[in-house]
Amino acid sequence: MVLTHTYTDLPERFYQRTNPATFPDPELVVFNSDLADNLGLTFSSDIETAQILSGQRLLPGSEPIAQAYAGSQFGHFVPQLGDGRAHLLGEINGLDIQLKGSGRTRFSRGGDGRSPLGPAIREFLVSEAMHALGVPTSRSLGVVTTGEMVYRQDGPEPGAVLTRLADSHLRVGTFQYFRHRNDLQALELLCDYTVGRHYQEIACSKLADRCLELLRAVAQRQGDLVARWYAVGFIHGVMNTDNCSMAGVTIDYGPCAFMDEFHFTKVFSSIDQQGRYAYGNQMTVAAWNIQRLADCLLPLISDDPEVAASRISDALTDVFASFAESVYLAFARKLGLPELNSDVEELITDFLRYLESHSLDFTLSFANLGRLCEGDTKHYVVNSDLDAFLRRWKDQNPDLSQISAANPSLIPRNHQIEKVIDNANSGDYGHLTELWNALKNPYDVPGKYRHFTGPPRVEERVYQTFCGT
Repeated sequence: MVLTHTYTDLPERFYQRTNPATFPDPELVVFNSDLADNLGLTFSSDIETAQILSGQRLLPGSEPIAQAYAGSQFGHFVPQLGDGRAHLLGEINGLDIQLKGSGRTRFSRGGDGRSPLGPAIREFLVSEAMHALGVPTSRSLGVVTTGEMVYRQDGPEPGAVLTRLADSHLRVGTFQYFRHRNDLQALELLCDYTVGRHYQEIACSKLADRCLELLRAVAQRQGDLVARWYAVGFIHGVMNTDNCSMAGVTIDYGPCAFMDEFHFTKVFSSIDQQGRYAYGNQMTVAAWNIQRLADCLLPLISDDPEVAASRISDALTDVFASFAESVYLAFARKLGLPELNSDVEELITDFLRYLESHSLDFTLSFANLGRLCEGDTKHYVVNSDLDAFLRRWKDQNPDLSQISAANPSLIPRNHQIEKVIDNANSGDYGHLTELWNALKNPYDVPGKYRHFTGPPRVEERVYQTFCGT
């Protein structure tokens, strides 16, 4: 399999050509052989796999680059970010293949370009879990340790490299990088590259129309994506514009987490002190990120800013208006209700408020709705609110056969990931393999993995997650 390249057809101000760092002793931690087989990738041994997944040997056709981009981080614009610890090797079957934690580039901004083992494992498990849950996402091919230590808030940790694949690593921040520099030629090239790679259904001959259609398409995908996050209780943690995918997939798993007890304001990220990216704020932030993309495309739509702003508003108003409906639809499916109306929306809101008021487990409360309907109240607090919900829910004639298909029983819970990471830092990868195998079937969990479905005990609860940089 020879890697191909389309991004390097763009001018070199879009990226830096740079090779991964040299590491002393790469060792394979976990390898996604099913994904490799689907891609047509074969390796002769674990040693060769570790060499390739750490960047010590390059796949045929590799031309490593670090992509340039900017970003609005917690609302504050940073004009240059870029791949400070990642190397894009090329494309395979239309997917970017990238090393993360593979060394410094000119975008490192004083960082070490490395990744600890813990965040690499977290991204491997959570991204693969998201794939199994049916959420658009980057994928993880494998994790290797590098044979060196890296230093973070808790002291020295084993270094690691994650190999991931994505529809692309184009971001809203990529557009912001060139808009800040008033490089309209680069913006036009980037717009056409994005359309050609991800939105080939857009066939407008005029640049302004292509930009408007691209805005609409990206906004729609972002809305659909975040609605899926809500439905599985996922909190991205760092929804900056540099982590907002132009392809509409989940990328850059840093301080991400899945909720145990349900709360609209739930935050795990250690750096999100104000709750900007809390669970309940994610759709609002998605719209904000799209507005920053619109800012970038404004000069390509019209020389008159007021005309451009008016056209953008016309293009996005109905898409933004649909965001709330997409969330309600996702929850309606979780309740086995195929249609949406005001009564169903009120029912959804009241049930979520009931879960929040009693700090009930989000995943188990939905996964056990079928049993609740039959009178099993094990996972619920029995009171008048529950009785009222049941009465109104049954009046809507829910399709109980769809409950299990819409509600996973298993998510990658924070306390289980922390246990995996603790063991892995000591060289024990057995728990990692077991949890990964369990997460492959979240809607129909085999009996031998049922112990992973339980919530954490009080002493196991995780209250903060970290990004690894």
